[in-house]
Amino acid sequence: MHFSVWPNIKYPIDEVLELARWLDDGRWLGMWFADHYMPNTGTTEVNDGDSHEVWGLLPAVAVVTERLRLGPLVSPTSVHHPAVLANRAATIDHVSKGRFVLGLGAGWQINEHHAYGIELEEPKARVDRFDEAIQIIRSLLDNPRTTFEGSVFTITDAPCEPKPIQDRLPLLVGTGGNRMLKITARHADEWNTWGHPDGAGERLAAMQAACETVGRDPATLHTSVQVAIHLSDDADANAKVLAGPLGARTLAGGAEQLIDTLHRYISLGFDEFIVPDWLMGPSNATRMEHLDRLHAEVIAKL
Repeated sequence: MHFSVWPNIKYPIDEVLELARWLDDGRWLGMWFADHYMPNTGTTEVNDGDSHEVWGLLPAVAVVTERLRLGPLVSPTSVHHPAVLANRAATIDHVSKGRFVLGLGAGWQINEHHAYGIELEEPKARVDRFDEAIQIIRSLLDNPRTTFEGSVFTITDAPCEPKPIQDRLPLLVGTGGNRMLKITARHADEWNTWGHPDGAGERLAAMQAACETVGRDPATLHTSVQVAIHLSDDADANAKVLAGPLGARTLAGGAEQLIDTLHRYISLGFDEFIVPDWLMGPSNATRMEHLDRLHAEVIAKL
């Protein structure tokens, strides 16, 4: 299993680029970034916290690195037109010399849609939009011209040039719904989910079943999972983290405990584990120190 890192998009740009250079030493597979315009509140309430725009950030990360895969986790098709996503992805693949992965989702965050006047449709309509969008994106990236007439999008003899450097630029989908899993099985190259081993394993089994339903070999789909990690031998500190707002999406414990848990993800068959660094301290130096220790004491021993 490979390991990647997910920094918070609120960090200052200089810190993000410093972290990118530091991660680009061969130990880490990739670097992922959320595509949101404000922190989530779960309601229409606006949150003024910093959120750098991911499509402005990704080319800068591509320029200062040479090895890392990079991409959005994930860009909502409720916000972005598929032709815009395809052309952006193709260009950043050139900037990165063939390291880009286009992460896609149907959209979900209420406050950013409400604040910017972007309609967050009901689930069926949202998935209809996504289904058409991913087909259009795949065609634009692969074919000389694309014509598509659907209930949401009409594309007429459209080019996307130059084509990506990669023979097939990977499309990743972050999803868990049954219909979205089938769309992923038909059109995507990678699939991503959140969760501790039990929950993530159940979702992985559902994804594999969706592949079999549409006649796809599940082994051809790259799978990734993420949970925040807090490495500490301090039982009280771990308990405090698990009781916090991200507790349900966090692993906390000593090195041996984390090794045992990560072995479960490997046994389930996940290809990539993504480490959000959001609980690793307030400074770049502290976060890099925590990641360095995590790699030395846990990842390198798997």
